[in-house]
Amino acid sequence: MKKLLYSFLILSSATLFAQQKNPAVKFAVADNAIGTVELFNTRKNVLQVSKVYNTPASLPQSLKKYSSVFTKGLTEYKFKNGENIFDRMPLSDINVQYKIPANNPVFIDGYEFTDTSTVIYPEIKKRTETKDYNGKKTLFIYTTEN
Repeated sequence: MKKLLYSFLILSSATLFAQQKNPAVKFAVADNAIGTVELFNTRKNVLQVSKVYNTPASLPQSLKKYSSVFTKGLTEYKFKNGENIFDRMPLSDINVQYKIPANNPVFIDGYEFTDTSTVIYPEIKKRTETKDYNGKKTLFIYTTEN
């Protein structure tokens, strides 16, 4: 019984550690791909803020699929000339680059993305790790160096 209890505690603590969300991250969307406000602020000359959504309930239908991730709201950007200058990549392709099955979930700053067809701007990656999460090799992406 003790072994079972210890196993459960270890698994629970690993799960909690893996899901530690970074409250400082401010996600943003441009051209249906996920980035960060920090990334987009570096290119203010080609982007403009389209709309700021403060709650998941205020998200438009096209962004509702991210409502579990964008719990503190979201900023939507538009490219001034309609021309996207950033590289875009689905999470499934990033998984494959790290020799992880394409359909395994990806964590970005502690937020779990289970839909690996989600497109991101790879420039948000400052650091990555692969860890075992729920028995699966999982990619963890961090938008800060620390």
